[in-house]
Amino acid sequence: MPKIDALDRGQSQQRDNLSHQAIEDYVKTIYSLAQEESPVSTSRVAVARSVKPASATSMIQRLAKLNLVNYEKHYGVTLTETGEKLALEVIRHHRLLELYLMEALGFRWDEVHEQADILEHVISEKLEERIAAALNNPSFDPHGDPIPAPDGTMAVMDTTALSDVPAGEHARVARVPDDSNSELLRYLASLGLVPGAVVSVLIVGPFLGPLTIEVDGARQVIGRNLAELILVQRGQ
Repeated sequence: MPKIDALDRGQSQQRDNLSHQAIEDYVKTIYSLAQEESPVSTSRVAVARSVKPASATSMIQRLAKLNLVNYEKHYGVTLTETGEKLALEVIRHHRLLELYLMEALGFRWDEVHEQADILEHVISEKLEERIAAALNNPSFDPHGDPIPAPDGTMAVMDTTALSDVPAGEHARVARVPDDSNSELLRYLASLGLVPGAVVSVLIVGPFLGPLTIEVDGARQVIGRNLAELILVQRGQ
């Protein structure tokens, strides 16, 4: 019987951990979607979480009972102050971990997102503080995303899409928001289009045509769709 009780407790702990992770994943998703449009519809949450709308609605209703979101049927969902604080805490963990995995453990920038997605739910606040201190309290992760400070504030940069930079101008790559697309990140790295790189826009093709750019002395031609995914600071 003691063995069975221990197994039951272990299974219960596992369920609690999975539940805790799901809650954090949902508030982080809602926070990210709300940067584009708020309130966030349940259908957008469902698509982002790769679940059926009914599953997303059920989870959102649960979050509402925990006072993490405000939810009204046919209106959408917004984070409460408590929910936003939790989302920013998880995002801080994730982005610090991405940078630490690169700086301390030698991971590439296209490898760190998946690892950080796992670890963000299990590190302690003490470990978070040690990681931040070891990295000299950074403001940005490897993809240029701002790292929330412990109080939830984040650095703000004035950026524009590379596709909007006219011919003859220089810009510095600031951010690649789609940090989960490993194939995209590997391709951008092969072109030298990483945060901090200076880009000269040489030719902008008419009628939404490609851009001819120069990075690190090498001339490249990239599609307009790709240029739209790269955020830069102009005049750098």
